[in-house]
Amino acid sequence: MFEKSIPDLSIDFVLKLFGTLDGNIENIETAFSVSVIAREGVIKISGDNANDVNMAASCIEQLEKVSRMSESIDENTINYVISMVREDKENELDAIYNDCICLTNKGKPIKAKTVGQQKYVDAINSNTIVFGVGPAGTGKTFLAVAMAVTALKKKQISKIVLTRPAVEAGEKLGFLPGDLQSKIDPYLRPLYDALGEMLGNESFKNCGEKGIIEVCPLAYMRGRTLDDAFIILDEAQNTTPEQMKMFLTRLGNNSKAIITGDITQIDLPYLRKSGLVDALEILDNIKGISIFKFTHKDVVRHPLVQKIIQAYEKRDASKPPRRENDDNQRREVFKRRTRE
Repeated sequence: MFEKSIPDLSIDFVLKLFGTLDGNIENIETAFSVSVIAREGVIKISGDNANDVNMAASCIEQLEKVSRMSESIDENTINYVISMVREDKENELDAIYNDCICLTNKGKPIKAKTVGQQKYVDAINSNTIVFGVGPAGTGKTFLAVAMAVTALKKKQISKIVLTRPAVEAGEKLGFLPGDLQSKIDPYLRPLYDALGEMLGNESFKNCGEKGIIEVCPLAYMRGRTLDDAFIILDEAQNTTPEQMKMFLTRLGNNSKAIITGDITQIDLPYLRKSGLVDALEILDNIKGISIFKFTHKDVVRHPLVQKIIQAYEKRDASKPPRRENDDNQRREVFKRRTRE
């Protein structure tokens, strides 16, 4: 039997670590096949394998650093730290412990929660155009909005422009009542939510009235040149190649563009190529353009979201690759049916 002790821990951290009904600590015990007990600020770890005991100790030490950031220790955080320790990448976690992107309207610090998110933030700081591609729940849009608000508050830019294509997710909503703003609101709600959390609803409304923040459908971007602006294109997987080219060529002086999307959730009509997929193919290795790809490890929503994404990825990986001839045949059939 091997044992290791971690002394001088605050009671507050120990309570966070063990969680409700010891649910948190059970995840660590199961992951590393160890037993963990706490006595008067000292945690003792025991197990049959010295390496497992050391990894469990390293995991708890990393979680103590998270706790010092005044962050709650939830199942997502524990599972992420466990995976990084298992891969011997715990040193990379230091990058996410200190940097605060901005504060929300209620004073809560917005920070990267995974190494992948921190690398995404670094890419935005270092490049003019950044593609953030990955599954749902990885913070692609939220972090981009946080970076935009930070740039606005620091007066690095004078305007934030947020846009997305008006494409329904697999169902037709029909004609919506009201004026233009009322019609596009359902498509832009995720952007409104993020901005409302960063600025507060009243401040967001005032910035909108003054033209400092503009939220519009992608179709209304044609013909414009956007100088001194932070531009975010959300749900870019639903753009066509023509729309993507149009958007990218709107970039003016002292401007930055962030394009976010998930190529596994394309809602375009049958056999229409995604503008995001097209851009990723032709814009790689251009200086000033960064393509960052998130993984399921960067998901910060409910822990089940990670498992759902992994299940779909496993299913998709088992499918035989599509052949070009098959796609051409499908296009011909589609064209014939359209003409009929």
